[in-house]
Amino acid sequence: MGRTIDLETWRRREHFLLFRDYDRPHFSITAAVDVSACYAASRGDEGASFTLAMLFAAMGAANAVEAFRLRLREGGVWCHDAVGIGCTVLRPDRTFGFAYFAPETSFARFAAEGKNEMERARAGTTLGDEREADDATLHATVLPWVRFTSFTNAMRREDSVPKLTFGRRYAEGGAWYVPVCVEVHHALVDGIDVGEFFQHFQDLLARPLAD
Repeated sequence: MGRTIDLETWRRREHFLLFRDYDRPHFSITAAVDVSACYAASRGDEGASFTLAMLFAAMGAANAVEAFRLRLREGGVWCHDAVGIGCTVLRPDRTFGFAYFAPETSFARFAAEGKNEMERARAGTTLGDEREADDATLHATVLPWVRFTSFTNAMRREDSVPKLTFGRRYAEGGAWYVPVCVEVHHALVDGIDVGEFFQHFQDLLARPLAD
């Protein structure tokens, strides 16, 4: 569900018209987020998946920022009521598959369904999935081997789905951090929107596993 944005009255009309036809319309911001509480929760008795907890928080943050729910639609703009999240999953043969998670407000349900979905993607042998074309799903990937300071994705010019990349966890000053890259289409998203996403993301990471 969602709605069409009225371009005639939209406050970002001129910005949309300016950036939609750029050869490189995307921009990215990379920042470190404090994952101390999230990491501690993943090592507790509940044994919640650290990756799933990160994905759940990222999905919640994206849903809290309207710009992250906007998509290009045949010359116009569509706003989803809610978005899910997808993530790459490493397979035993060193290739990867895609896992998809529907919008969810309960971490318990998200984690239960997410564990099965991760196992499905890990056991698969193809990339094809009918959910791949659903732009109501954010795209995420995890690079636990690299503490990067910037990142760019392979993207088509018209791709308006935000891309999230999580890097290697590291300790600093008694806390745990993860570098996170957010890459977005500038016709739909501005720097202030990415800033708000990071604020919501950090707030949610500080209270992991909360429904």
